[in-house]
Amino acid sequence: MDTALDALTAALPNSALVTDPDVLATLAADDAEWAPAGKPLAALRAHSTAEVQAAVRVCADRRIPVVTRGAGTGLSGGANASDGCLVVDLSRMNRVLEIDAENLLAVVQPGVVNNDLKAAVAEHGLWYPPDPASAPWSTIGGNVATNAGGLCCLKYGVTRDYVLGLEAVMGGPAGAYGTAVRFGRRTAKGVSGYDLTGLFTGSEGTFGVITEITLRLRRAPTGTPHTVVGAFDDLVSAGQAVALCTRRGLQPAALELLDRACMTAVEEWKHLGIEADAAALLLARVDSPGQAGEEEAAAVADAFTRSGALWAERSTDPTEAEALFEVRRLAYPALERLGPVLTEDICVPRSAVPEMLARTEATARRHGVRIATIAHAGDGNLHPLLITPPGDDAAREAAQTAFEELLTDAVALGGTVTGEHGVGLLKRDGMTRELGPEVCAVQHAVKDALDPLGLFNPGKVVGTAR
Repeated sequence: MDTALDALTAALPNSALVTDPDVLATLAADDAEWAPAGKPLAALRAHSTAEVQAAVRVCADRRIPVVTRGAGTGLSGGANASDGCLVVDLSRMNRVLEIDAENLLAVVQPGVVNNDLKAAVAEHGLWYPPDPASAPWSTIGGNVATNAGGLCCLKYGVTRDYVLGLEAVMGGPAGAYGTAVRFGRRTAKGVSGYDLTGLFTGSEGTFGVITEITLRLRRAPTGTPHTVVGAFDDLVSAGQAVALCTRRGLQPAALELLDRACMTAVEEWKHLGIEADAAALLLARVDSPGQAGEEEAAAVADAFTRSGALWAERSTDPTEAEALFEVRRLAYPALERLGPVLTEDICVPRSAVPEMLARTEATARRHGVRIATIAHAGDGNLHPLLITPPGDDAAREAAQTAFEELLTDAVALGGTVTGEHGVGLLKRDGMTRELGPEVCAVQHAVKDALDPLGLFNPGKVVGTAR
């Protein structure tokens, strides 16, 4: 009798099927610290929708779990393998299939890297706004799977706001497992039926394998943006500046926070000449054109000053501005060099940012945990980074306890346990506390209806099938 691996090999005779244990180990987990990962049966480096369909058919027949991954840059364990699964690696499905400048859309395969798409559409005078800090490495498929945000989502929205349609290989109500289904539209408007495109966006691979995506684009911005930098002697004052910007109705394209630990880590790594002489920096980018931009930048600087900034400066030098925002993007990898980093992704109402920052500092003191903080502060999305010495089990346990307390604090302030990284494995308990049993029951029902075999990414988001 043939084995499951024999069946996959027979169904995919000319495909890149990986069985080497050392290679499989590199494909078995994303970047989430301490999220458990199983041992895959095999991995498929897919090149086409047809290959994915063939693989899913065999997996359904043999009840082999299917776990999809892109670049593996996720921070919640959402792409981690389960024992005996087939990992479907979509990173080689990396073609931009169409750029329609007239209708402001692009059609891409899921393995296209975010920054590569930006570069491709820029040649047509267009712009794809979602910009997670991992944009140089993360794929559009992974961005869609987690509904990724980024630095400019304060003004321009998150990934879901740009997904017009998609193709997915699924089963259940769509027919036999392995059926490719198209959702969504190419038009600017459309309300035919339920928003299944929106449902799949952020579903973390639990409903099927996304194999093509139609994206909304914007015209490329014109003019030179203003950058406003404010230095603060404590995190809470920086949070108060964010809240004041909100009260005043200011909407910069980006409003980012870095604390001293982040700036120091970047400087020690890259030697960019950063003087980390403040407890926190706020970086704002204002891209409104002409006089409106001048006035908005001045208003942001004034809000920083009135909130107690040590200094607040404006700049229109694009080189200087890009260097500052590059520090923000480098903060996470710089901190990773210091030891294992457990990354939070809480989001609170913008008015609650000062209180959440204060609670984060209190949690760090209470548990003796080193916490550095970066944030998409303008929309209340905070990333406390819990850093532990390598191999220190006591520090790891303290960090995990602090991690759960931060989730509880975010929910208590009217927030959510994940703003853009997804639930995956690390946030399942926090999501249950946030949503409550009734909403979680609805979530389970949707999963069971769209994937009755529990084939796709089992154990993630809503946990195991009931």
